[in-house]
Amino acid sequence: MTPTALPVEELAQRSEDQVREHLAAGKLVEGLQHMSPEYLRGIRRILTVSADTELVSAPAYLRAAQHAPALNNFGSAVSIVQDELAHAHIGYRLLGDLGVDMSALIYEREPGAFKYPYAFDVPLDSWHELVMANALYDQAGFVLLSDVHRSSTFGPWKRALAKVDKEETFHLRHGRTWVKKLCADPVEKARVQAAADWMFILTLEWFGLPDARKKHGIQLEYGFKGMSNDELRQAWMAEVVPFMDEVGIDVPAHWDEAQQRWAIDCPFPARFDEEAKRWLLDEGPITWEEVQERWKGRGPMNQSYVSRLQKGYRSRLAVMN
Repeated sequence: MTPTALPVEELAQRSEDQVREHLAAGKLVEGLQHMSPEYLRGIRRILTVSADTELVSAPAYLRAAQHAPALNNFGSAVSIVQDELAHAHIGYRLLGDLGVDMSALIYEREPGAFKYPYAFDVPLDSWHELVMANALYDQAGFVLLSDVHRSSTFGPWKRALAKVDKEETFHLRHGRTWVKKLCADPVEKARVQAAADWMFILTLEWFGLPDARKKHGIQLEYGFKGMSNDELRQAWMAEVVPFMDEVGIDVPAHWDEAQQRWAIDCPFPARFDEEAKRWLLDEGPITWEEVQERWKGRGPMNQSYVSRLQKGYRSRLAVMN
């Protein structure tokens, strides 16, 4: 993140106790005047992840939209891309209000500094993979942002998410409608299954480290989110697994009656061959440290997507100079 010259201590001058009293009184945080330095750092962090995710999803979806079976289907996919760009703008605009240099944040960061789920660094190469992404990735986005919408103590973002949630519902419906349609044909269904085989586990990773390995103190205490990583992962499986059962797509998860929770039926986390888009499950589970190393190294499309998003800005600067 590239902040302004002013340090957070000057931008957000309330004490931590004052912020806690404000929140305990049931009031929303409306701007810098209500924030402590710690609150400001935290809300900047979660807004950056959200905005970066929305932004990078646009070139990822646009790439796959070129495989649309008909022109009107391409139009539907492009409307989703436009929504994602608008959602990214909301996040960056709010960051601008919080003292972040938006142009530097979007156009001058190195690709590896963007913060979004690793899943978007793996290319979507077909219409089948695009609609599966709408069914899995957008469901993950919907679960995460719905939780923020319910729980956020940052008023401007909470109000903006009312619109975002409705549009994400459209993306999800687009994916589910197409998955159901394609699964009616055995040949098409096999291609949908192939997409699910690598994308389901990748989306399980989307929610981050398990609760036993991650401290959520400030995120939950200050209401940046309402649910832990494991709770969000469970909420996602509760929506996705029954739908996949309904359309006959196999996914490695089931409802465990004894534990009263969704259980993952494969080694997790596991090693992933990003070129072959294949999980090396026969090797057994790996450590979360190994997963974090893969995340930090980014995937094959990181440079390409970010460079494409920054290309116009950099070309204009070159002409001006």
